[in-house]
Amino acid sequence: MKQFTFSELNRQSGEVLDAALIEPVVLTKRGKERLVILTAEKYHQLVGSPGIAAYTLEGAPDDIHNELMEGIEAIIDGDGDA
Repeated sequence: MKQFTFSELNRQSGEVLDAALIEPVVLTKRGKERLVILTAEKYHQLVGSPGIAAYTLEGAPDDIHNELMEGIEAIIDGDGDA
């Protein structure tokens, strides 16, 4: 992932935005990561599309959590199709 400072963003916004179209870009301030710029498509993949529920593993309803854990265990055991 490419990194730019906020100052670089002010001076080179075109380059930063072009890079963000290829891969997520980290913006730093005083050496710390503060923001990530990513495409709208990638954002929607991460948060889910409207009408589609997205959960963390811990926050998923029991039935979905169990299904996810079974799939993970199958992959670990070598029984999965992944």
